[in-house]
Amino acid sequence: MSSIWGKNLKISLFGESHGPAIGVVMDGLPPGFAIDESVIAAFARRRAPGLTPWSTARKEADSSEILSGLYRGRTSGAPLCAIIRNTDTRSSDYTELKMKPRPGHADLTAEYRYRGYQDPRGSGHFSGRLTAPLAFAGAVCSQILAVKGVTVAAHIAEIAGIPDLKFNPLSMDPGQLENLAAKAFPVLDDVAGSQMIEAVMAAAEADDSVGGIVEGIIYSLPAGLGDPMFAGIESRLAGLLYGIPAVKGVEFGAGFAATRMRGSQHNDAPYMKDGAIDFRSNHSGGILGGISNGMPIVFRVAVKPPASIAMTQHTINLATGQDDELAVRGRHDPCIVPRVTPVIEAAAAVFALDLLLDKEVLDHD
Repeated sequence: MSSIWGKNLKISLFGESHGPAIGVVMDGLPPGFAIDESVIAAFARRRAPGLTPWSTARKEADSSEILSGLYRGRTSGAPLCAIIRNTDTRSSDYTELKMKPRPGHADLTAEYRYRGYQDPRGSGHFSGRLTAPLAFAGAVCSQILAVKGVTVAAHIAEIAGIPDLKFNPLSMDPGQLENLAAKAFPVLDDVAGSQMIEAVMAAAEADDSVGGIVEGIIYSLPAGLGDPMFAGIESRLAGLLYGIPAVKGVEFGAGFAATRMRGSQHNDAPYMKDGAIDFRSNHSGGILGGISNGMPIVFRVAVKPPASIAMTQHTINLATGQDDELAVRGRHDPCIVPRVTPVIEAAAAVFALDLLLDKEVLDHD
């Protein structure tokens, strides 16, 4: 399985949803950086299941156990390996799904690809459970980025068509970001957030689900990072984001809205500000030609509705070779957008550190 990502900093995710543990190996972390495990634990709680009425009832502490790569509280330069043990599994909920693949899920394609040898319990390696070790990796990288003056953040931009406010694409509001990270439902506008929660709960009561959009931003990356064509910032970050289950689209800056603008509106005009180059707008999302221009990197991620719903749906029965019906049992999120938001933030942090290491390698050479 292709569960490895990275150029300078490589991460490898392993494990299955109902196996003994899931985890990550991080290879290429620079040595000597202090890592606070309480910060990692706090980040994990933002993604953990079973803590809110709008998430799955599965309860996992998501406590991480670091096996290597940390010595006396600092990165040692060796691969950092961490595991998160699975403790609240209920595999019997998935027995029927071996023969009745869920519409909209990877059950059927996994059967094609791995010829029936895949672990189907809790969706196995295809489960959103595998985003827990990705969140761990992001929590580590965000602490190193903070030392380097780089900040990463994300919020719910939309659920069920209900929009939140947007990040300021030109500058950072530290107070806003600190407040955002402390919220169980990470939105900038709490009134909109309440309306979103109502929509999620209404979908759950109807045995259905809803999707949404997450907006992410990376502040203070220096200009000149990245490459043109296939190794550009958009290509590298999107490749990581698409590895998150349920992500169906990624856009940068104005994104698809740029198609409805004229060039005179979309172009970000540079100007001199206090002896340095700045831009009057940021429709490009901080990227030109695949390379950072010094403005915040702004991106949005489309997240589909969860496929596992209790509503009766049409499917097939692999045992009988006939059409069949399925109502998914078990514990599932009616909307994963709130819990995937810190995961997208984590992925952006992993990406940002990998990108910064480009510069360090070049400077060293």
